[in-house]
Amino acid sequence: MSNTIIEKIKSERTYFDGGMGTLLQEAGLPLGELPERWNVTHPDIVLGIHENYLRAGAQIIKSNTFGANPLKYGERELSEVITAGMNLARKAVNNRKGGYVALDIGPCGKLLKPYGDLDFEDAVNVFKTVVDIGKEYADCILIETMNDSYETKAAVLAAKENSGLPVFVTNVYGEDGKLMTGATPAAMIALLEGLGVDAIGMNCSLGAKQMLPLLPAFVKYASVPIIINPNAGLPKDTMGKLSYDVDAEEFSDLMREIAVSGANILGGCCGTTPEYIRKTVEKTKDLPMSPVKDKNITLISSYTHAVEFSGKKTVRIGERINPTGKKRFKQALREHDTDYILKEGLSQQESGADALDVNVGLPEIDEAALLKEITRELQGVCDLPLQLDTTDISALSGALRIYNGKAMINSVNGKKESMNAVFPLVKKYGGLTVALTLDENGIPDTPEKRLEIARKIEKEAKKYGIGRKNLIFDPLAMAVSSDKKAGQVTLDSVRLLNENGYLTILGVSNISFGLPCRDVINGVFFGVAMENGLNAAIMNLYSAEMNNAFYAFNALKNRDENCLDYISYATEKSQSPSVPDAPAQGDGTCSLHRAIIKGLKKQAGDKTAADLKQKDPLEIINKDIIPALDEVGKGFEAKTVFLPQLLMSAEAAKSAFEKIKQYYAESGANREKRSKFVIATVYGDIHDIGKNIVKVILENYGFDVIDLGKDVPPESIVKAVVKEHSPMVGLSALMTTTVPSMAQTVKLLRKEAPWCKIVVGGAVMTRQYAEKIGADKYAKDAMEAVRYAEKIERELNAWF
Repeated sequence: MSNTIIEKIKSERTYFDGGMGTLLQEAGLPLGELPERWNVTHPDIVLGIHENYLRAGAQIIKSNTFGANPLKYGERELSEVITAGMNLARKAVNNRKGGYVALDIGPCGKLLKPYGDLDFEDAVNVFKTVVDIGKEYADCILIETMNDSYETKAAVLAAKENSGLPVFVTNVYGEDGKLMTGATPAAMIALLEGLGVDAIGMNCSLGAKQMLPLLPAFVKYASVPIIINPNAGLPKDTMGKLSYDVDAEEFSDLMREIAVSGANILGGCCGTTPEYIRKTVEKTKDLPMSPVKDKNITLISSYTHAVEFSGKKTVRIGERINPTGKKRFKQALREHDTDYILKEGLSQQESGADALDVNVGLPEIDEAALLKEITRELQGVCDLPLQLDTTDISALSGALRIYNGKAMINSVNGKKESMNAVFPLVKKYGGLTVALTLDENGIPDTPEKRLEIARKIEKEAKKYGIGRKNLIFDPLAMAVSSDKKAGQVTLDSVRLLNENGYLTILGVSNISFGLPCRDVINGVFFGVAMENGLNAAIMNLYSAEMNNAFYAFNALKNRDENCLDYISYATEKSQSPSVPDAPAQGDGTCSLHRAIIKGLKKQAGDKTAADLKQKDPLEIINKDIIPALDEVGKGFEAKTVFLPQLLMSAEAAKSAFEKIKQYYAESGANREKRSKFVIATVYGDIHDIGKNIVKVILENYGFDVIDLGKDVPPESIVKAVVKEHSPMVGLSALMTTTVPSMAQTVKLLRKEAPWCKIVVGGAVMTRQYAEKIGADKYAKDAMEAVRYAEKIERELNAWF
């Protein structure tokens, strides 16, 4: 069946079913009861819903297992609800004599480290448990409603490592076109296709109308079928009951437009019913299919964005996180000075790097452990894609596994043992592999022979299912000081490789070893290499001559519209001349303000401890910590800073506050807290990601947060507000089925605590619905909640 479903989605339009939770509610699912339990207690109702979707034309039935995982169920009950759910879906398909069963896996309900408290491998194991129970009943696995790229990767690895089933993934995008943690569609496509996912798309959060503007990115980049499973519009309150603002007629019209625009797998999510699917099938089944073909676009990605190797601009990869020829960096590695390494990465990002080379190999250190650690730490504070640079296969494997995106891999070469070691890892985890044009016979002395090695590497990669677009060839820049022909041979090799359709990369600075004024040689060589078609350069981003060559070349070759990048660069350069080979920062220290902005926890704590010897704690809070948090907050509001960066800055601020708390405790003084703020996830909802994010940010602004946890009854929330006489309360709901609980809580608060301002938020909430249920404020994110809390506090202070 698995092969059949892959063939089907590539050759004909295919239909998922629609929502489950809202239909169970209509059938009497009580508020607060987990929907998956009805697989055991009300199997006829669940079976009936599946069969109604099949009658409507759905071909892939999602099992009622979306929220079933070990974090929510005990071992015995988990096995029971998943097994029952899979059997019901299979029974429905068998009864209708056609269709496929998808093991439905939703998010685990926790944010992964470093932004939350769940370890990556623990997340993999959570999903592994679900896969192990449900796989034998399934034709495919659907990983859906994921709003974090890292959790998505954990789920995909669990599915791929523990089953041979096709894996489909749909993520939750906001109207800004990004996941909650910042990833764009291109970033997710790069990551997921690298992991070998069979179909990719969007579901939940948005209606079909809001998804339409995001679809072109999928059509442009995705080389696998595209899935679109929207909500029935946006939620609204009708006579005290949750409903949606798009009916089946309008929904199906929009789905027709989505089909015409390039999506081949259609279905529904929250609020959609068999009628929505029936009308969608009617209006789209006879439309011609968009062909599923390899787009041949080379991408790498971080947790926020993708970098495209399109030839429009040479991709610049920072070379400074590498011990070769760098005495201070070697010292940092030996002393385990991770802050220095992180600052080197951030400094290169600020200097315009598109990606960072990461090499931590020294003979006397545990490279496998350190590369994994630095990869994890770097992607916590910097959103550039990384190039994992190592000859240690265990180090490469460990770092690739925990990397949050699609990495570059440096490197493989034409030796059989090199390809046998590296290509299996590329196949499993994805990556753009730097391929060196050398083999058992060394480095050829002609461009033609280097091209021959490139062809040999490509042929071997193809055996592993790795195409040309995931290889970039390094024809090797050798020092002209020792071989006068080296520069010309390399340049000719770049040109020849490009003429034959291969991407090219060079470690530019290698050309000038042994010569004085190396920056001059490097800059000219870089410019000529770009003229010969160089796609990427591993280079010194602090080099004045190489930067001059880059910006001038782009302006001259019409790669820089209206010369805007060159003008910006030249203006900045005239105001602050660059220094070749500049270090990150002399002694590795930085201001507290910068440490918080960049999310450097250790440096923030150390700098605060040092400043407390000279400054008053309140001065540090008001002049350093809060302004830094405000700067990051404004960036988040302007969408130039993403949630992970906001959280890492909050963690850095927390580190600073810990030092201040310690100071107050030792001195006997007291720090006055700001207003109280009760916060909770409403009754029946066991997700606390959003609530925890708001809590962290509020606490770092000094608010006295009373966290009641998740799945909190209305009476308990009201009791806490009254007891604390809190002027503000925050309510979170992620699940559609628990929105009525929020309405009940608001109603009770209005009666028992009329003074308290009510802030609501969560994936299923809208501003209109918040107003309908009587909340004072809808906060779309943590910073909006903070701004409102500050406003209310100012009003209270003015009143008293």
